[in-house]
Amino acid sequence: MSRFVVDASVAVKWAVPEVHSEAAARLLAEGHAWIAPDLLWLECGNIVWKKLRGGSIAMKEARAILATLRRVRMETVASLPLLDLAFEIAAAHGRTVYDGAYVALAVTRRCPLITADERLFNALKDSAYRAHVRWIAALPAREAAP
Repeated sequence: MSRFVVDASVAVKWAVPEVHSEAAARLLAEGHAWIAPDLLWLECGNIVWKKLRGGSIAMKEARAILATLRRVRMETVASLPLLDLAFEIAAAHGRTVYDGAYVALAVTRRCPLITADERLFNALKDSAYRAHVRWIAALPAREAAP
């Protein structure tokens, strides 16, 4: 079984149909081990809240999405130990510290981060962190983690 860090841009696609949801569902079905900083849950909640506020979903659907996400088996890691490296990544590459936390976790746990955040991927694809970041739509079925 492969282990991957997953960010909110991918996790939310497990419960909300949108671009790259099929790729996210395929990865989830493959039975990989998932790991994320604890901030993932708040970021997913915020994404769902934005959809609710924008009128694309109703409260009942929002609650169902959050319940679906809570059922995914995922190791959640405290964000505080990732802060220094997350900050360095963010400062060096013009991304948020939140984004840096996912990359920092991938680096410290020596497993790839899967993202559907195009800005994050593009900011890092030619950097020293390129080996730690995978674009969701480019992953073949059953990719093995390093």
